[in-house]
Amino acid sequence: MKVFLMYPDRDFEPEQKLPSVEAVLTQDLELNTLFEAMALGDKFLFEVAQQALLSSLDTPGTIHYRQEILKDCLKLPDVVRQIYRIPIQAVENRRRHWIGVFGSSPSAILSSARGTLEMFVDLLRTLKQIADEHAEQFESRGFRRFFAMIQQELDDDYFAVVTKHLKELKFRGGVLLSAELGKANEGTNYILRKANHNNWDWIERVVGRKSPVYSYTLHPRDESGARALGELRDRGVNLVADAVAKSTDHIDSFLNALRFELAFYIGCLNLSEHLAQLGEPIVFPQPAPASERRLSFTGLYDVALALTMQQKVVGNDVTADNIDLVIITGANQGGKSTYLRSIGLAQLMMQCGMFVPAESFTANMFSRLFTHYKREEDATMKSGKFDEELSRMSDIVDDITPNSIMLFNESFAATNEREGSEIARQIVSALLEKHVKVFFVTHLYEFARGFFDKNMANAIFLRAGRRTHGGRAFKLIEGEPLQTSYGIDVYSRIFGSTGE
Repeated sequence: MKVFLMYPDRDFEPEQKLPSVEAVLTQDLELNTLFEAMALGDKFLFEVAQQALLSSLDTPGTIHYRQEILKDCLKLPDVVRQIYRIPIQAVENRRRHWIGVFGSSPSAILSSARGTLEMFVDLLRTLKQIADEHAEQFESRGFRRFFAMIQQELDDDYFAVVTKHLKELKFRGGVLLSAELGKANEGTNYILRKANHNNWDWIERVVGRKSPVYSYTLHPRDESGARALGELRDRGVNLVADAVAKSTDHIDSFLNALRFELAFYIGCLNLSEHLAQLGEPIVFPQPAPASERRLSFTGLYDVALALTMQQKVVGNDVTADNIDLVIITGANQGGKSTYLRSIGLAQLMMQCGMFVPAESFTANMFSRLFTHYKREEDATMKSGKFDEELSRMSDIVDDITPNSIMLFNESFAATNEREGSEIARQIVSALLEKHVKVFFVTHLYEFARGFFDKNMANAIFLRAGRRTHGGRAFKLIEGEPLQTSYGIDVYSRIFGSTGE
């Protein structure tokens, strides 16, 4: 049995290696805030959310496949959580009783595997009941295939056969074995035989002809004999114990896969409910192929900021189709970094099949996403800030591929204006030549103005402005870079209004 709720044709592999830029993305985009909102204190949900969000899908078709399933989850959250409790119950039962395959003797293996299988069968009955009651309410290809598989493979005949075998495997009437004599009269070829349950009535059983029976009864204190008899029993049940253990492992693998794959959607449900409480919108994005250049959205907001502040935050609108370069300038604390983070978060959320924090969102996919943010002074640095920036940029260049997205935030500002602008210009030009999409938040006026004066058809310039008296609108608008440090804002905060 296969779950196939994360991919249409393969299992979700939670242990796969995460991108090497994982730690940097987590820090720069404040991803832990998002993971914590999805997990609600559950370590397992946190790890699955981290794995899924940082393992981007590579085709629009797979994104749509997950979106369909997530839409069903949002429509029927109680049913989905009811299904999720089934593998969780399996985990809790194993922890409580630990009826896994432990011990070295076949009898111990058989006993523990049989007990586990009995517990699993009860959980599968519950899953079958949910499928029978709710399958018709689900519309996604993933859930419809999943429920059809459950109803087909877990039918009444399946449960009848399994229940019968589990009853027989308790061997309440003893174990019937056959064996042969081998070399030196050693026993060999031990085989477990099916008990001869005939259908004679009671008269036949009393007066009927019986086969001769040769028996031997152990003395209650004969420990050596009991041990030898136990060894004979183990030889007979060895193959059966192995078969039951494999059947148990098969069902355990299915329930474990169901737990991993549904955990992603449970995390999405937790996040959507939290954002709904804040009054923030969510929308399912429209992904475009990586080879295209698409970006348009309305009401896009920084979900990490909303979760941190626990209130609605300002969203932004933009239309930037056929754009490779977005340069963002303007006032300090005007929403530039927040805007940049909202782009990165939305791209990651879109490409793992989630909804995004916006009223509408369309964007091309990416092969990799990288961030290069300025770092505060660190006493442990072996070199200066500027050297550290160049070192990180060198590492990114080694990994970056065409159709990647690169987010710069105040990069190369640790040197003078002219040198920083020239380095930024050369790096951005090289990235554009390699078909990398670039977003750059900067105060380097020469750098921004140099690209603006080129009148590039594939570039757009956004600016964070300020209101009268230094207030912030936190809205970005299209506009040319301005040669100002907004020192008047600092003056106003310290000495009061300037009379503007």
